[in-house]
Amino acid sequence: MVVSLPLPMPDALPVTIIGGYLGAGKTTLVNHLLRTANGRKLAILVNEFGALPIDEDLIEAQGDDLISIAGGCICCSFGSDLSAALMDMAELPVRPDQVVIECSGVAIPSAIAAAVSLLDGFTPDGTVVMVDAETIQDAARDEYIGDTITRQLADADLVVVNKTDLVDDNALPALETWLTEQAPRAKTLKATQGKAPLEMVLGLDAARSESAQQGHADGLFASIALPCTTPLNGDALAKSLTAPALHITRAKGFFTQDGTSERKALHIVGKRWEITDAPQNAPLGIVCIGLKGQFDGDLIRETASEAL
Repeated sequence: MVVSLPLPMPDALPVTIIGGYLGAGKTTLVNHLLRTANGRKLAILVNEFGALPIDEDLIEAQGDDLISIAGGCICCSFGSDLSAALMDMAELPVRPDQVVIECSGVAIPSAIAAAVSLLDGFTPDGTVVMVDAETIQDAARDEYIGDTITRQLADADLVVVNKTDLVDDNALPALETWLTEQAPRAKTLKATQGKAPLEMVLGLDAARSESAQQGHADGLFASIALPCTTPLNGDALAKSLTAPALHITRAKGFFTQDGTSERKALHIVGKRWEITDAPQNAPLGIVCIGLKGQFDGDLIRETASEAL
């Protein structure tokens, strides 16, 4: 008599969720993890709030290590896009060692963790929340976005305090005390330019609350895409988009620098901007994001038109 034994099921794929408000440095952290993976096979899921999948092109990963999810907030699409993308990862010829989800800047991480926990073959493996050391406390007091930020922090197993080089050393202890109050179960880690050690970010294996928070704050935000079909002066465009009257929280995308054929990447967070080299096949266009009620797409297009 031949007895057929069931094939052993592979271990559940661990899923690390990286959240945090717009401009905190989530994409920079993911890029750093990929550069320091040292043979560890990371599968990246990207979801960014905006009309163009800009973050997919900014993350420095190629081939099957990068899967982009179309649509808005990732916690709204877990029943379709997220589930399908995770299942695709499980069926890759070379199984990844770890899945990393980079959330939308206005998503609530616990809702994503709840969605992951519903899928066979996957397990939430910790939530990392990035914060901008310079702006997080002011943002948390904002009447429009403060609730989103405090809910993100409450979900954290690890808080990465980014951009500490922009904050006076004497102010850091008070910031750390405040973060402990907002994220009492989380560890904190200081970082500059998103450089947090991989071994501290992945494999948190945190216990999950069964009553995960639901919902998101995407309804608070609006976005527009500016076409950049002709060469332009990047500095002039950046200066126009950082005008206080426009109330742009975040802008990012690609353009061709005038006088050359070179494509550049533009990053704007508040009043700061940075222009860097970009792949020559990067899709042209700038996505601008801001709070509804303050964000005026027509005014932004009119203001940017001279630079475009």
